[in-house]
Amino acid sequence: MQRRTITILGGGFSGSMLLVQLANLPGGPYPFDVHLVEPRPAPGPGLAYSARRQEYLLNVRTTALSAFPNQPDHFARWVAATDSPPCEQQFCSRQVYGRYLQELVSTVLTQPATNGLRFFWHQDSAVAATLTPDGRAATVRLASGTALPSDQVVLALGNFPPLPPAGPDQAYLTHSTYHGNPWAPGALRNIAPQDSVLLIGSGLTAVDVLLGLDADGHTGPVTVVSRNGRWPAEHGPAGLSYPNFYAADLAGMSTVGEVLRAVRHRIREAAAQGIDWRPVLDSLRPSLGKIWAAWPLAEQARFLRHLASIWSVVRHRSPPQNTAAVQGMLDAGIVRMQLGRVRQTVPQGPDLAVQVQQQGQARWLTARHVISCTGPLLDYGRIDSALVTSLREAGLLVPDALRLGMQTNAHGALMDARGQASGVLFTLGPSRRPAYFESTAVPELRQQAAALAQHLAGDWVVE
Repeated sequence: MQRRTITILGGGFSGSMLLVQLANLPGGPYPFDVHLVEPRPAPGPGLAYSARRQEYLLNVRTTALSAFPNQPDHFARWVAATDSPPCEQQFCSRQVYGRYLQELVSTVLTQPATNGLRFFWHQDSAVAATLTPDGRAATVRLASGTALPSDQVVLALGNFPPLPPAGPDQAYLTHSTYHGNPWAPGALRNIAPQDSVLLIGSGLTAVDVLLGLDADGHTGPVTVVSRNGRWPAEHGPAGLSYPNFYAADLAGMSTVGEVLRAVRHRIREAAAQGIDWRPVLDSLRPSLGKIWAAWPLAEQARFLRHLASIWSVVRHRSPPQNTAAVQGMLDAGIVRMQLGRVRQTVPQGPDLAVQVQQQGQARWLTARHVISCTGPLLDYGRIDSALVTSLREAGLLVPDALRLGMQTNAHGALMDARGQASGVLFTLGPSRRPAYFESTAVPELRQQAAALAQHLAGDWVVE
């Protein structure tokens, strides 16, 4: 049988997990060649887990970070078997997790898979993916000029850097002390210990930046501008649980208000029994996609307007040691919170002046360094990478109405401008937020990877 080709564009967490899940498909032999396109020096960690800083901790405990859904202790056993530093309260560093992912991918790339798949890595970037005239295959073109004929192409593009804050003057974008992407290599290294710093946003990225500054010996004043004034909630003790109540209480509910009232009722009941709110919310994790999908578009938009920022605070939590460290900075007066929304940023000599608006009133804050911690760009109508732009202009990639990602079917196949599901182009990871909303954390993404691997294999197993 002629071998088929699957090309995965992106070797961060999502693309790497798909690679690993394909290599571990049972049965076979599968007549597939799998090409991974990833420009970084080592596929696996991606941007999220490649930072070489021990102070950047994962915000999920080791027990939930296995690459394999059916082997929940795989990562914990790997940590115990290696010379990795201890994971305090089961929260490992991002760097340690990056090593784990890199080792998994390296093993797949260097050792033949027992199920017959062959794997190849291209240290390159994809600039286009063009369908053949019959629409049954595609050619992926790389920046180097290489062409990869492919039967299926998977977009595992991860997160894109946030858009810069709005404003009429864009001169600050090239200012040496504006940091538009705090995850870029060496992004914070030019900040002197006494320099004043302003962070835009107060989520998990801001917490990591504060910890990085503290590890570098920074003692200058830090202002955190936040629209809601909330830090990520702290993780509770490990091992607490609560029974999933989706089927009993939430199935069939089609409005945000109904779901919110039912969840609040459960939280009050749990509190009366001495049970914290965290396990109540955590019990719904397997059902979050169904809750989101049951809401019509108008209700999803209502959730995004009124509750998404609060949900992010309570759902995406911070390790207790991180919370304690940030509180220590607040208590010492090194860090202060400023409520409001950034409206513009203007160079002012070696500094940057930032206009912050709150309740109709504006004020200017000045700092030597400004760091954007606002989260990734999700709107595929505004992402300007060559690959995304070419697919969008060809009508093969359609942003969803809420600008959360791409329109896909249940298997992650891209929906084109005519509303037809592709048999060639697929995606997984943050790009699937329109289907699940929760599509960024390890437990959800590894499940997507396992399901997509099985779907791509389809009926092509040789008996």
